[in-house]
Amino acid sequence: MRNVLYSLIFFIFSISLSAQQSGNPLLAKDVNGQKQWVDSVYNALTLKEKIGQLYMVQVFSDQSEANKNKIIGLIKDQKIGGIIYSKGGPVRQAKLNNVLQAASQTPLLIGMDAEWGLSMRLDSTFSFPWNMTLGAIKDPKLIEQTGRQLGEHSKRLGVHFNFAPVVDINTNPKNPIIGNRSFGEDRDNVTEKAMALMKGMQSVGVLSSAKHFPGHGDTASDSHKTLPTITFNKKRIDSIELYPYRKLIKEGLSSVMVAHLSVPSLEARDGYPSSLSKTIVTDILKERLGFKGLIFTDALTMKGVADFVKPTFDGVNSGSVNVGGEIDLAAFLAGNDVMLMSEDVEKGINKIAEAYERGAITDERLQLSVKKILLAKYKVGLNKYEPIGTANLVEDLNRIKDYALYETLMEQAITVAHDDKKLLPLRHLETKNIAYVSLGDDDGTPFYEELKKYGKVHKIEDNNLDVLIEKLQNYNTVIVGFHKSNDNPWKGYEFTNKELTWLYEIARTNTVILNIFTRPYALLDLESITNIESVVVSYQNSKVAQEKSAQLIFGAFPAKGTLPVSAGPYFTVGDGIQKNSLNRLAYTIPERVGMNSEKLNKIDAIAQYAIDQKMTPGIQLLVARKGKVIYNKNFGKHTYDGTKVVESDDIYDIASLTKIVATLPLLMELEDQGIVSLDSKLSDILPYYKHSNKKNMTIKKMLSHYAQLKPWIPFYYATLDSVTNKPSSKYYRTSRKPGFTTEIAPNLFMRDSYQDSIPKIIKDTELLSHLRYRYSDLAYYIIKQYIEKHYDRPLNEVAQDHFYKSLGANHTLYNPYKTISNTKIAPTEVDDYYRFQKVQGYVHDMGAAMQGGVGGHAGVFSNANDIAKIMQMYLQKGYYGGVRYLKPETIDKFNTCYFCEKNVRRGVGFDKPQLGEEGPTCGCVSMTSFGHSGFTGTYAWADPDEEIVYVFLANRTYPSSKAKNMLLREDIRTDIQKAIYEAIN
Repeated sequence: MRNVLYSLIFFIFSISLSAQQSGNPLLAKDVNGQKQWVDSVYNALTLKEKIGQLYMVQVFSDQSEANKNKIIGLIKDQKIGGIIYSKGGPVRQAKLNNVLQAASQTPLLIGMDAEWGLSMRLDSTFSFPWNMTLGAIKDPKLIEQTGRQLGEHSKRLGVHFNFAPVVDINTNPKNPIIGNRSFGEDRDNVTEKAMALMKGMQSVGVLSSAKHFPGHGDTASDSHKTLPTITFNKKRIDSIELYPYRKLIKEGLSSVMVAHLSVPSLEARDGYPSSLSKTIVTDILKERLGFKGLIFTDALTMKGVADFVKPTFDGVNSGSVNVGGEIDLAAFLAGNDVMLMSEDVEKGINKIAEAYERGAITDERLQLSVKKILLAKYKVGLNKYEPIGTANLVEDLNRIKDYALYETLMEQAITVAHDDKKLLPLRHLETKNIAYVSLGDDDGTPFYEELKKYGKVHKIEDNNLDVLIEKLQNYNTVIVGFHKSNDNPWKGYEFTNKELTWLYEIARTNTVILNIFTRPYALLDLESITNIESVVVSYQNSKVAQEKSAQLIFGAFPAKGTLPVSAGPYFTVGDGIQKNSLNRLAYTIPERVGMNSEKLNKIDAIAQYAIDQKMTPGIQLLVARKGKVIYNKNFGKHTYDGTKVVESDDIYDIASLTKIVATLPLLMELEDQGIVSLDSKLSDILPYYKHSNKKNMTIKKMLSHYAQLKPWIPFYYATLDSVTNKPSSKYYRTSRKPGFTTEIAPNLFMRDSYQDSIPKIIKDTELLSHLRYRYSDLAYYIIKQYIEKHYDRPLNEVAQDHFYKSLGANHTLYNPYKTISNTKIAPTEVDDYYRFQKVQGYVHDMGAAMQGGVGGHAGVFSNANDIAKIMQMYLQKGYYGGVRYLKPETIDKFNTCYFCEKNVRRGVGFDKPQLGEEGPTCGCVSMTSFGHSGFTGTYAWADPDEEIVYVFLANRTYPSSKAKNMLLREDIRTDIQKAIYEAIN
């Protein structure tokens, strides 16, 4: 019987404990241990020490020694319960925190305003997007992840309470203090995002605090400066402002911060602050909403409460409630647990103690608040307090995964708010002539630089509107970036009258994409959007926001964001036009595609070694994975003794890469159309060879280098003077003359008729005696001849019109000397055997030079970014930028080794991985991979299995191509390739 009774008592106790735990968010999993610790600490405190626990004072980690000593005095003499840190730095705060904790007999509860990260208060720390930005994101899991990582930062710095999330529903666009700090104007969206942020923070042991109760979202004034008034009736407040609190409380909200507001419908006393109202704090929050967590006042130094004046209070004539700690007492009597940033802690403690002694405060009431504070301290681990370690602190607060998340958040948030002509994302780049105009606080350099990665975009600026409009007449698309300060969420966001005038005038005469890099309320200034074709809202003006906006405009990723607020008659909350990706390359960090940044940085050392050892003057390096460029760096200079450093928009003679970026795609296109096939014989496609020894060669054999063609013919030898070994006057002139218009170098023009001699020499050349693999350029002379005959146009023009223009490969061209400054072209050689001058902007390959710079095997100049676009198109089976260039089956045909059993490692045009030990790759790539290398040091490789594109451009032939190819001998390019694969997680 006794055992049954004990079991029943235990059962009832368990139920009671469970009920208590489910209702109190401050209870730890170890409830019994927590209760014992709380009781032991509480019972050891004197009355004033208990009251001291109710206080959390403000501390600046960059303050003077005198101020630090003042805080230590408050800790030792007044036994305050906590610290709220403000401005400073993380290392300084950590060190100061260790000192302050050591001075306290009861561990201090540490709080911070870190709504979008510790950067809200501290330098050298990470800033996540503002709440308004997060409000545009559909996926709450991303917000929860944000809360988790934000919480991890807080925990690392010893912060136990983050005064977030803001759950104010910002229904007033002119709200001076909330605005961007709100998730938006829709209560359900605000609640969902706040809930997710709360859960994320609390999942890592950092307590949250919903604010500003009962709701600061529809105010026209700032409670830091005055007492704002909320004029809504009870029904409206209950259904809108209180809605998020009701939901979050049910899900374990740790604390609530009460605002300093005048709410006549809830508090009958005129001008009475909500933070001092028992009706609002106790009757509504604690009793009606059933909240059992900690209740913080907002800062008691704020004018909204600090200037509160009442003739009498608590039976004491005081004039101003701010005299002698009356506000602190009033706040406590209202039901608050923690007095945040009291103006006079000692007076406040004394005032509360006096009220306790005369019976105005019961022991039960004091015990309730103090024990809640102690429960919170136990829950965050202060029963086992350890000092904060400062080693790697800054690095721990700025992790790669934080940058990765920031990028993801911005991609998900950016909103296409208007696009009535379906202009976005930009397609048909061959038809686009794009200008960029900057309005606002800065010139939007990151935005502009990112735009240029995708297409031909020119920045147009002038202080005179008429001149600007005239300049814009040369463009059919104008992107207007409206850039406002990103320093903090309170910065101005409005258009000036001048900016609006300029915008309307630009839109009147041009097709315009308006991209605003500020809060969506800026759209309120638009009186009309009739002439504005597209509007993109990017919410913030950070570098990442600008870069991601450019990527979205060109379709590198889909548009998913929706407006979290309404902005005038044209833009309503929830608006957001969803746009699909066009599968153009995006730009991101390695971790977002399953790679390791630290391991990938090994590439830097290899590339720098090549520069230091003078294997090449300069290098452009690019790595992409899963459609995203994750590494894009430059090394060295254009020349060893020069000053021009390599930049991303510099171009290189890509030598034999020409074969796979010019000739091969055009041939595949013809195969697509059924005009040729891999089994087409040379005599069938070019009757010119009908009676030659090459008539039965197939395209497959020629481009697999298995057709007995000679590797190379030095055509230029025959045009040199036999005595001087310099260009013969029979074939060359030093200026353009009739019959001598083929320009092969500055002041060197070749006889035009020699163009017919090259194919004749090839036609009449003997074949190799044995059928075996032998790499040969001659096939590409022949294929070029066929392509030009078929289209009746030069190869360079066909390549531009069929591929480069629409791909946005605007740095890819033949004969760049005609249109590009030499300052942007890496020189390839100081020629001492043919042209006898520096070769820069003219093709290095002699045979291609003799064809006017346009060869099927060489002649193209490009940068790494453009080559990556072409390789990515191949990787995506012929699709890029919304355009189907080639059929997947055609890509597969050409990426097949048909003579592998004959020791041929080549596909049709493409190089393939080696079958044995030596070859063109690191040996770590898949057998489905393909690419090519070039004589000047260039290399491009794509791997479908790992979705990797790797581009290496160099001018290792400068100053002399006769020097040993140390890039090849020391395996620089393939060692880098190996490092890429080693960086895969």
